[in-house]
Amino acid sequence: MTYGVIAVCCAVFLVSPVSGLNPSYGTGDALLAAQSAYFERWGVIPAELMSGDPGTLLTPFTALFVSGNWLHLLGNMLFLYVFGAMAEERLGQPEFILFYTVTGYVALCAYAAANAGSDQTLVGASGAISGVLGAFLFLFPRARVTSLFPFLFFLPLRFPAWIVLIFWFALQWLAASGAGSGGPGVAYLAHLVGFGAGFLYAWGRFGRGARVKSSAAATEGESKP
Repeated sequence: MTYGVIAVCCAVFLVSPVSGLNPSYGTGDALLAAQSAYFERWGVIPAELMSGDPGTLLTPFTALFVSGNWLHLLGNMLFLYVFGAMAEERLGQPEFILFYTVTGYVALCAYAAANAGSDQTLVGASGAISGVLGAFLFLFPRARVTSLFPFLFFLPLRFPAWIVLIFWFALQWLAASGAGSGGPGVAYLAHLVGFGAGFLYAWGRFGRGARVKSSAAATEGESKP
């Protein structure tokens, strides 16, 4: 299911006006207008969602499969690729896709509730993927992952997952504290809510006794950058 979600997100992006690869949307102003209409149609507009309009209730779901640009898509899919497969293996396919969808939906709704007067469109799978990260932290805290840290000159180094994910969470927290709920295209609050929801779900679902330690097999299974 992890690879299926990645494939769907990539396919949706490639045929959308955002990729710039679909000639049917034109160029220049026509393309920009198509992109704006695309985000408004499939993304979350907090003011509209919080207004109670039934027609907007599905937008937190559709927004999970919409990306704002190439960097947004690639960044999200990389995190899902690195952390998703092991979380899915632990949860099972049906439960994983339900967990992914519900966590993402809740994260986007939380952002909308905190920014109920905003007309800024929100798109992306970040909330759902943050949920996967939270679940991974509980289930595989000692699994080693290869990471690139800017302050370490982007050297590919292997760290326990708990170090990488807590560092990531701290960055989101600092960004949310310093920039409200995030700048254009970055909803840090949705990241925090998704991460917290994912961790709490894994804790409630499996409990302390079922936590998976980073065995040799787990270590080998999660070595992607």
